[in-house]
Amino acid sequence: MSRRRLAVALAAIVAVAGAGAAATALTASKPQPVTATPGLPPATTTITRGDLSDSSRQDGTLGHLGERKINGSVTGTLNWIAPTGSGIERDERLYEVDGRPVRLMYGSEPMYRTLKAGDKGKDVRQVEENLAALGYTGFTVDDEYSQKTADAVKRWQKTHDLEQTGTLGPDTIAFAGSAVRVKEADAATGDQVGPGRPVLTVTGSERVVRFKLPVANASQAKPGTRVSVELPDGTRAPGKVSAVGRTASAGDDPQDRTPKIDITVSFDTPERIKGIDQSPVVIDLTGETRRNVLSVPVNALLALPGGGFGIQIVDNGKARDAEVELGMFAQGRVEISGDGLREGMKVGVPPA
Repeated sequence: MSRRRLAVALAAIVAVAGAGAAATALTASKPQPVTATPGLPPATTTITRGDLSDSSRQDGTLGHLGERKINGSVTGTLNWIAPTGSGIERDERLYEVDGRPVRLMYGSEPMYRTLKAGDKGKDVRQVEENLAALGYTGFTVDDEYSQKTADAVKRWQKTHDLEQTGTLGPDTIAFAGSAVRVKEADAATGDQVGPGRPVLTVTGSERVVRFKLPVANASQAKPGTRVSVELPDGTRAPGKVSAVGRTASAGDDPQDRTPKIDITVSFDTPERIKGIDQSPVVIDLTGETRRNVLSVPVNALLALPGGGFGIQIVDNGKARDAEVELGMFAQGRVEISGDGLREGMKVGVPPA
């Protein structure tokens, strides 16, 4: 293999390893001129000085945060269900069975029992936090369902024209971490529903973007990495990477079996984001920028006989090889440094 072909192969390996974008440092010994070569290269380009950035563009999908099932809690006939695409907030209806609404409350613990005075637990605290947030107070928010808690529940039941029992169970409320958006109905009005049977599929109400990134490019999208998202209407919205998958998969495309990880982007102002769910978007990842550096096209690199990398400098009709240190690979170029290098120097490249 010739030095030129070997250099191109090695450069390609380096570019893939760094995804053609990562800040890569391949250090060699102190740069120095090496043996002059009599032949001239078939083509030349110039060393340029400027900013080199490893930002990149990725295709993604507009969606909502999280997804979960809301299961039925009692046996009966489903006579109303929240429509697809609707947003449900605290104390609003999710669905009705036999004319009895099941309302949303916020909390991470499931509603698995009917609470009454004397009961204790995290689910009790969640109920009390929601009652207090809705203005039904008069009790201490803790893990104990006191008589004062029951009195507040009675007031809440009166507001919703329910029997004022002071008890509260899964036939009346369901918990989710926050406001939800109905992704799809898992049952239709008139269906018989029951405990454990899915009624609704919901997501969080916050708009997010998801995309897949090759594992080799993972360094481009760490949590907190700033991005700019081009929305379906052509406007742009700033955001950041909020979650990075821990498991790589090849995906479903038989033409592309590259292992990839899932990336989630959160917007700075998600409440302002509009657009149809699952719409395609473009994500600009803001990477590292190296300011005022010398660079050449990647294919200008040579693999030197004694090890390390170099470039072929052409000057006054003669060519000589010079060893260089490599920095960032980005945009098909590589940052270089070394003794005697300057902007505007001609360097050899393979023919186009």
